[in-house]
Amino acid sequence: MTAATPAKAVDRIRVQTDDFDLQAEYQTLRGIDAAAGAVVLFTGLVRDLNQGDAVRGLTLEHYPGMTEKVLADIVTEARQRWRLLQVSILHRVGALAPADQIVLVGCASAHRGDAFAACEFIMDFLKTRAPFWKQERTAGGHRWVEARDTDRDAAKRW
Repeated sequence: MTAATPAKAVDRIRVQTDDFDLQAEYQTLRGIDAAAGAVVLFTGLVRDLNQGDAVRGLTLEHYPGMTEKVLADIVTEARQRWRLLQVSILHRVGALAPADQIVLVGCASAHRGDAFAACEFIMDFLKTRAPFWKQERTAGGHRWVEARDTDRDAAKRW
């Protein structure tokens, strides 16, 4: 489906150390346009277990400037596929603990199908394209987290 972007839409793409407020992000997406009939939010959390090991925390690094550009490119591609009124991507970097919020992807559209599909698409490509690097802290020390085959497979379906 080819989609037109409303002139007033200004997507929110932020990479930050601070936590984010889900209710505030929802209200922003909900209030952007009276035509919004659906708002879908995905929130990713830091897990306390990975590859069979207890995770004590993780540190996320990124490439400033390049990261935001890649995220904007992913949103542009989503807008070419679905009718979206507004998109938000908030991704945290720095030191995080288990259960901390790490990422939010939100999509507002007139219909739920577009919002659900675009949100999932954005998250799949964020996991495989965006220049973020994760280092986990476990009882056995520190280790870098590689992209998973399941993430690559999810992105291939689009």
